[in-house]
Amino acid sequence: MGSGLLESQQVSAQRSDWSTTLPPAQIGDIPDIVIRRLPVYVRTLKTLCDGQVGSASSEQLAEMLGVTAAQIRRDLSYFGKFGKQGKGYDTRLLVEAISHILKLDRQWPVALAGLGNLGRAIANYRGFSPSSFQIAALFDRNPVHIGQQVGDLEILPIGELPGFMRHEGIHIGIIATPKVHAQETAELMVAGGVQAILNYAPVILKVPEGVTVREIDPVSALQSMTYYIDEA
Repeated sequence: MGSGLLESQQVSAQRSDWSTTLPPAQIGDIPDIVIRRLPVYVRTLKTLCDGQVGSASSEQLAEMLGVTAAQIRRDLSYFGKFGKQGKGYDTRLLVEAISHILKLDRQWPVALAGLGNLGRAIANYRGFSPSSFQIAALFDRNPVHIGQQVGDLEILPIGELPGFMRHEGIHIGIIATPKVHAQETAELMVAGGVQAILNYAPVILKVPEGVTVREIDPVSALQSMTYYIDEA
């Protein structure tokens, strides 16, 4: 048997091991802060893979991430058993495992509402290309914007958002509207079957249970940091 085939079978066996041990905890049992840390683990592990680092211990990862090794082991333990005592984690397999947990091993279409300066910047953001997300539809309520092209996409009327999302099976939305329109836009997305909203508007959205919202408010972030500035 060729070494390439043997290696492939060994990798498949290891992948099968973690695939069968992923569900010991239900989604609701896992603290949200743990889920928020997983993408950081993926990014760090990919950096190691790019540097041809095949394995890493929890201590090495902890040093890179600025956390404790115990925290890394505890976070991963929610999803199964990874790594081997004295050998650390296979970086490539762990990237695949966490990506599978986060459902990043597929493409996710995203609907973007609000095509002012911020919305256009988001639509043109090149960071989406190498990720698992693709801006698939653009919506705005300003008649001047309707019909304009942003990249390969045409801006559609906001009223078409629910039907479009249902028809295309889009479950992720981004809101980049002024705050006065954010709640109404969220309700349109809910009517379209949205399950996750990334909200750039400086307002707390009210959504039904089962819809996850992440707020991105740079002003609030800055306000929380000025407390720590030493003016002496």
